[in-house]
Amino acid sequence: MIEKKRKKENSRSLDVGGPLRYAVYGFFFTGPLSHFFYFFMEHWIPPEVPLAGLRRLLLDRLVFAPAFLMLFFLIMNFLEGKDASAFAAKMRRGFWPALRMNWRVWTPLQFININYVPLKVRATGLSLCQHYLVSLFLPSFLPLSFPPPLPFPLLFSSLLSFVVFH
Repeated sequence: MIEKKRKKENSRSLDVGGPLRYAVYGFFFTGPLSHFFYFFMEHWIPPEVPLAGLRRLLLDRLVFAPAFLMLFFLIMNFLEGKDASAFAAKMRRGFWPALRMNWRVWTPLQFININYVPLKVRATGLSLCQHYLVSLFLPSFLPLSFPPPLPFPLLFSSLLSFVVFH
């Protein structure tokens, strides 16, 4: 809700469209897809398989992450009301930089998540980690007059998705 309306540069009102799009994407796509992907991955690569943790990590990073990022760009393009040419331009311009950043930031966390977090809470655990990182780094981007964000709304959304999908 920090994003200002784009119509007026000096406007004090907030644009709720962006956060609403992310909420829709998170609730209807991120939660369910991550939840079921981890369960299927556990079935496809059981713990008894040699190097199961490494194989799962490679499956997540080389197959799931690119497909999930492409889906993110597609759904956001649709929710923003843009056409196919805007999607193609966004993919050409932003896909590889975003994927490389995803690999840099999330690979160590995914290694821990896949190998040490219990299966039933993997999607929620990763979501909590993401919310923690956002609440940790977000205050540095906010104006000084803005109160620091409390983690409770972020934790509540993670717990809500945990309850709904478990």
